[in-house]
Amino acid sequence: MAVPSLQDGIDKAGSPIGLLWKPNAEPWTPEVVEREYAGWRREQAAWHEGVALLNLSHHMYDMWIEGPDATRALAEYGANNFEKFAIGQAKQYVPVTRDGHIVTDGILARHAENKYLLSGIPAAQHWVQYHAEKAGYDVGFVTDASSAFRPGGADPKLFRYQIQGPLALELIEKVFGGPLPQTKFFHATPVTLDGRSFEALRHGMAGQAGYEFIGPWEHAAHVHEAFLEAGEPLGLVQVGALAYATPSVESGWVPSPVPGIYTDPELAGYRAWLPLFGIEGKRPLNGSFFSESIEDYYVSPYELGYGKLIHFGHDFHGRDALLKARDELHRTKVTLVFDPDDVRRVVGGGEDPGFVLTYARHRVETSAGMIGTTMQTASIDPVGTVLAQSLVDPAHAVPGTEVSVVWGEHPGFGTDPEADLGFPRIRATVQPSPYDRHARTEYRRDA
Repeated sequence: MAVPSLQDGIDKAGSPIGLLWKPNAEPWTPEVVEREYAGWRREQAAWHEGVALLNLSHHMYDMWIEGPDATRALAEYGANNFEKFAIGQAKQYVPVTRDGHIVTDGILARHAENKYLLSGIPAAQHWVQYHAEKAGYDVGFVTDASSAFRPGGADPKLFRYQIQGPLALELIEKVFGGPLPQTKFFHATPVTLDGRSFEALRHGMAGQAGYEFIGPWEHAAHVHEAFLEAGEPLGLVQVGALAYATPSVESGWVPSPVPGIYTDPELAGYRAWLPLFGIEGKRPLNGSFFSESIEDYYVSPYELGYGKLIHFGHDFHGRDALLKARDELHRTKVTLVFDPDDVRRVVGGGEDPGFVLTYARHRVETSAGMIGTTMQTASIDPVGTVLAQSLVDPAHAVPGTEVSVVWGEHPGFGTDPEADLGFPRIRATVQPSPYDRHARTEYRRDA
């Protein structure tokens, strides 16, 4: 029996929106790890005030890309600069469609001249593999799915542990017997612990200092235990799935852009190649903003703040569209700071609403009408309220601008997208994105 494709799902549902619109969809959180270890509030506080251990081993897809045409394939279907891409360096990979819409991003690490590891949401991996195989490039692909999709419940190929927070470097020095070699942001350095070799990627979250340690799964338990033991005197806190999903609203990363792949006739073959039961067919849309056109959910890399990553010194798929769009007005990525009293009133019924997390596209409005949408919304306890990564019209992106967020779930087809459904409003104030000052000003200074 043939596996249904994304195009099969669209045809059966009648449209991409018919396939993806799921009011009240449960928000994604990482699999396998506990939802909470010390309570989500204490876990968030750890990377702001102390030191936190995060386990990324289970929820990310990994794809090894190797062969004489590996760089060619990645460069032709990504907007990044491959002329300045050192072995041992990682980049946020930015693939776009021919119309200049983001497919999704991913973390691309260069391990050798023609060997890379692309990690993250698998949409970018699908994009590169399909086009490289279609073109007959001399390149191979090996994929390790997330633990939710890995066959037979097998272990991951790699462990990934992040150590983050103001005390992160102190903990790392305790574990390794001294400071790690000076390493640029998003560059890796080899490390050894008790005869076990792996790498340390200089990385951070929500503006905090830290490293991501990556290595063969056979060393996972030993490395994990070493961090726990050395971290106990420092108050190390393990971060669970709930808190893990929240720092992106502070650091300015939008984790769930809609791939711009659902409508282009030239991508019909791609949609027929993609499985229905993948990220492109199963990542739901919901919220108070509803449109019957999936294109109203597409985003440009410029809107996501990726303009600085685009390199026009090489030819790549979507280059002409991005060149044309470079000087156009785009929605601006901002952080909305929700009024705490309104959060208690609307979300909590007058009480503390507890943990809030949603990837819903909620309408952002002023007296002039709708001016944008939220992209991810989450409780940030150290801030004392809820924050939302949002895209808004440039005229309303000035810090301090007062807006309101329409909090509710549009039912979808059969109801006017502009209907007043009586949804409550939450007052919010526009602030920069990233919200965290360090992430905004110094995070990549020595990249």
